[in-house]
Parts: sequence; C-alpha cells; structure tokens
Amino acid sequence: MLKVSNVNVYYGAIHALVNVSLEVSEGEIVTLIGANGAGKSSTIRSISGLVKPASGEISFNGNPIHRSSAHEIVRLGISQSPEGRRVFPAMTVHENLKLGAYSRKCSKSEVSNDIEEMYHTFPRLKEREKQPAGTLSGGEQQMLAIARALMSRPRLLMLDEPSLGLAPFLVQTIFRIIKDINLKGVTILLVEQNANQALKLANRGYVLETGEVILHDSSSELLANDAVRKAYLGD
Repeated sequence: MLKVSNVNVYYGAIHALVNVSLEVSEGEIVTLIGANGAGKSSTIRSISGLVKPASGEISFNGNPIHRSSAHEIVRLGISQSPEGRRVFPAMTVHENLKLGAYSRKCSKSEVSNDIEEMYHTFPRLKEREKQPAGTLSGGEQQMLAIARALMSRPRLLMLDEPSLGLAPFLVQTIFRIIKDINLKGVTILLVEQNANQALKLANRGYVLETGEVILHDSSSELLANDAVRKAYLGD
C-alpha cells in the first residue's frame, strides 16, 4: 500500500532523514520506534506532505505522492493524527469532528452518520459533544484527534505518539482502540516512544536512529532482539 524509497529530508543544514525506506502492506500495523530526534515524526510528515523530501520517492497504491500537497494526500486516503493532538481548542468536539471530513465529497447525512460512529467508538466524546475541545483531558483530546483523523475515511491512518503524556490506564485504552480500528480494515502506521506496547500491537517494526533505518523485522523478532531490548525496552 505504502512505499517509501530512499527519502532524504533536510531542515536547513540538518540532514533529518537519510535514505529512509519502508513499506506498509494493506491491513498491517507497522510501527516506527526510536529515540527523540531519530526521525520518526519527520518520516510521518514527509508521507503526509507536510515536509517535502529533497530526494527519494513515496508511493501510495502504486502512485507517487511525494510531490502532492497535504490536502491532496488526505483525499487519496492517508490521514494523520499528529503528535500533541492539535485539536482546535475553541471549537466543540462536534465541530472538530466535522472538520475531519472537510476533504470528502459527501452529503451532510453521511458526515452525521460517521460522527455517530465516532461517538460509538469513543463514548467519552459523545458525553463531551458540546464542550470546547480545549477543556478536555489529555486522553480525551487524544481520542478526539484520532476520531477527527478517521472522519476522512482513510485507508491508511498514521498515528504520531498517541500515548504521549497519558496515564498508564489511558495508554491501554488508546492501544485497544488502535487495534479495534485496524480490525475494522484501516491500515496503521504508528510512531510511538512506548516501544514495548507498540511492538506488542504491530505486525512489523522499523528502528530509526539519527535519521536512518538501522533495523527492520517482525515485531516478535524485534521484541526478542537483545540490542532493541537494551536500547528501547528498558532491559
């Protein structure tokens, strides 16, 4: 479904991504793990069109997208829930969800039906429907960010640090929701510092270090890898 080939990204003189290559097949959960500054978010941002690669190619369902704008990429079926949630704080939960469907050409009734589906998936959001998003807890804002991304009906959902700053019991809730979303047919690319949880959830993983992919394997093999366990799993 997604193929990233030898992508290089620069921020001024900083070489943020160095010949990064990865693939995501339809139906998978694939995770990117690594320390802060390893290039995980830059990889996600280059796929979503927020950062333009200096070189390399990115294709989605066989079609090149690395020169496409961010809104065009959303319309193609790729959506992102960004690091830090980035909800619109002054707008209500309901209004945030409606904005998630901005790129779709569909009826108001279809959007309303999808919002009700989001409320079914995230019951807490239904309870907070008319509240400004800025008044929600961190966990509730994370749920809203994921639900808003799903409102575009993506085939590929990219999640950037969904558990960041959340209490342990909420982390478990978020990961359960991610699994449920995947079981409903949405392919997921997951960026996550909680490497242990991410690898237990994902099918495969890529390890990034200073902008380069240094290791790629099945999640079970990465969980058993001594170097990975020592560097990222706290062993």
